[in-house]
Amino acid sequence: MPPRKSNSVSPAAPESADTPPPVLRVAVLADSDTRWKWGALTARRLTSGGTRADAPPARISGLLLRGRATPTPRQLAEVGDVGIDPGRVREVTAAEFLHTVRDEGYDLVVLALVGGAVQAMLHGLAALRSPARPVVVTGYVGVVYEKLADGLLLRHGADVVLANSRDDAERFRAVYEGVGADASAVTEAALPFLGGEPHRPEPGRDTVVFAAQPSVPASRTDRTYLLRRLVEHARLHPKREVLLKLRSRPGEHTTHIEELPYQRLAEKLPGGLPPNFRLVYGHMGEVLDRTDLLVTVSSTAALESLHRRIPTAVLTDLGVRETLGNHHFIGSGLLTSWDHLDGGAHPEPDAEWLAGQGIAADGGYERAYDTARARVTALLARDRLPGLTPYYTPATAPGYLPGILARHHLAPDGHPLPGATATGEPGRFRGAVREAVRDAARGAYRHGVQRVAPVIRRMGEL
Repeated sequence: MPPRKSNSVSPAAPESADTPPPVLRVAVLADSDTRWKWGALTARRLTSGGTRADAPPARISGLLLRGRATPTPRQLAEVGDVGIDPGRVREVTAAEFLHTVRDEGYDLVVLALVGGAVQAMLHGLAALRSPARPVVVTGYVGVVYEKLADGLLLRHGADVVLANSRDDAERFRAVYEGVGADASAVTEAALPFLGGEPHRPEPGRDTVVFAAQPSVPASRTDRTYLLRRLVEHARLHPKREVLLKLRSRPGEHTTHIEELPYQRLAEKLPGGLPPNFRLVYGHMGEVLDRTDLLVTVSSTAALESLHRRIPTAVLTDLGVRETLGNHHFIGSGLLTSWDHLDGGAHPEPDAEWLAGQGIAADGGYERAYDTARARVTALLARDRLPGLTPYYTPATAPGYLPGILARHHLAPDGHPLPGATATGEPGRFRGAVREAVRDAARGAYRHGVQRVAPVIRRMGEL
């Protein structure tokens, strides 16, 4: 995968056998812990060369878009090994990111962001009008079960829009073609974090893991119900280890807002918790290493589990509904309830459904990024890339696009608004004050989301 060809007219120095290979300059911009994981691992898979031994080395820079879900150092550490030292990851605003791209001359940029932020960065990059812009890649961090059209059209304009499976690629192209947009950027790949050793039962080990989600289900009643059934399952099977895998600690944000942390609900559960029940954090892959049954409502952890051939169950207790995301698993053979699991049932996955989801536990996963890698390589080899042309423009979406750009302090033409542009590094004192103010504001925001807002909503329901 060659780095971008230089536009300089100066003659290049002749290469010799002792000349080190050129370095591919890559930037990953993410706005949450899970998107950081997806973006960093995607960058690695796109630049690894796959089975090629002649792939040039890549220098991947990590950037975090400042916002409510900017991951903490602990969250970055628990993501696991993504090939980038968390200490070298820095936080930026949209304007700072655009200036960094302009100044650093990246060959490849991976936008691991929510749809609106992707759209804003695409317009911001287009406004730079750089003579040698980077190849831009984006996609989804997991199962796409809601806002399909909205999310896809906000990502339109990137050079590569990655689909995590064959089924997703077909759906993505259908949406783009249905609105008359160019669908050529859609490229089938797979979730970049699938892997790990296949499941092997161990004598004396019987571990059930419930993969919690920050916003599914959303209500206190539903979340308390799931927690109660999980605890009851532990009491019914005292020799079984039952783990509640949590995404974040109270006060931390992930990709989705968690207003009712299970930790808080567990503290108020009547009767306390049985000795074989535990709350666990950490890297999902490490938890799956000791899992014998993975239970969830609709977490992407189910796909990680299936890839490793771990028995997996998707709950129907709260219904099969689009708002829960478990409708995505219709036809999978995995839908079941706590009543059945209490009785010892283990669902059997449907092989055809698995194939459509990009889950290739038979070894085909190793080539899942070949097509995407080849497309990026071809784009990098061009002397000059055409301008970025998102589907949404001030002419096609005048009532929608300006608001999206304004949230990231960009004008309708993609340029940073006055006051949003950083002109050099702040002084040490000024930087420390800014960090302190930012931390205080973020803490106040999280307190409002997790403590005040639920109380206001409950009062409104009286």
